Amino acid sequence: MMTRSLLPASLMQRLDKRLVLGLVAAFALALAAALMAQVSGDRGIPPVASSTDIEVHGIEVNVSGDNPDDARSKGWLEATRKAWEKVDGPELPDARLESLVSAIVVEEENIGPRRYVARLGVIFDRQRAGALLGGGGARARSAPMLLIPVMISGGTATTFETRNVWQRAWAEYQFGSSAIDYVRPVGSGSDSLLLTYGQTGRRSRAWWNNLLDEFGAADVLVPIAKLRYEWPGGPVVGTFTARYGPDDRFLDEFTMRADSEAELPRMLVRAVERFNEIYTRALASGALRPDPTLELDGFEMTPEIRALLEEARAAEAAEAAAELALAENAAAAVDAVDIPVAQPTDAAVATPTSYTVQIATPDAAAFDAALGAVRGTPGVSASAVTSTAIGGTSVLRVTFAGSLSDFAAVLRARGWQVTEGTGALSITR
Repeated sequence: MMTRSLLPASLMQRLDKRLVLGLVAAFALALAAALMAQVSGDRGIPPVASSTDIEVHGIEVNVSGDNPDDARSKGWLEATRKAWEKVDGPELPDARLESLVSAIVVEEENIGPRRYVARLGVIFDRQRAGALLGGGGARARSAPMLLIPVMISGGTATTFETRNVWQRAWAEYQFGSSAIDYVRPVGSGSDSLLLTYGQTGRRSRAWWNNLLDEFGAADVLVPIAKLRYEWPGGPVVGTFTARYGPDDRFLDEFTMRADSEAELPRMLVRAVERFNEIYTRALASGALRPDPTLELDGFEMTPEIRALLEEARAAEAAEAAAELALAENAAAAVDAVDIPVAQPTDAAVATPTSYTVQIATPDAAAFDAALGAVRGTPGVSASAVTSTAIGGTSVLRVTFAGSLSDFAAVLRARGWQVTEGTGALSITR
């Protein structure tokens, strides 16, 4: 026997609509709460401000004195001497050596009645110590490189989803004197959604271009720390792998060991120093440079960059038209007056060669001026923008009729400060 509803059909329809709307609203609230949970919370570690001072860490001292203060003073002086030797500094008296120190970093210390045992870091002021160490001149740096530190522990890969010791080691290290221009994200807000371990396996250039543009970088570095605990709280073995680029290319790998979990942060600091050495060597050898496939073509450019490129193309077309007109006038003059011209010998003809040129471009105006100046340099027959980094270092591929030394000399004569490398130049104003 079928039962009939005692409510009118119109009222039943309104109740059904309200029920559906209520379910949709509840689902939307749940989804919003889930998204907020992924980006909220205390997850970011702001990177320390980088300085150009010269830092030496991990100096072990074990000295005695008349009292605790005297032992500590002797320990700090001993650490200063050892740090100065470590950076290959010339022999100096203690008073002069202490005047070069801007700070002593206490990594670990034990103070007794007459003894001081510690592990210290010494920071030398670059303005005062740089000339003695031969570091006062111009120094080439890499293009801005986005850093995504990955920690794998217990089968879980973590970047910025939660605070971790590997992220902290990179955030708190001083890279002011490094040749690598690290772009270190804070890790808060949307960073935990964009910079994940899964992102390092993406190959889409359009996706990478959008991400790098968000952080003002030209390429990406991925230092991976795989930690294995031999037992809870016991020794920790770390396998560290240096990778880079949108294709996740391998650079180097090494292993370290911490005797206890308390020693883990110190081991990770040493690992960061080792990674910096690996990336610096790769930069010097030419392996670490912006991927040429990460171009601006293929996705929407900012109006400023588009205007610069259009202006550069217009200037190049105007130069080509002017050169064509001059060539036509010269040909007409030769036809009017038939004068035999001596042909140059093979030895006198300079072979055009392509060189890589890194240019500091702090803003759009500097990029435009540098591009025009290099293209207008005598002997330059062609140039192409390999990497555009407004606020960093842009890269050009320039064809010059002559050797690299000749190219450097011509640029210096036009007011540039030039640093020569292997098949490459770094220039600044």
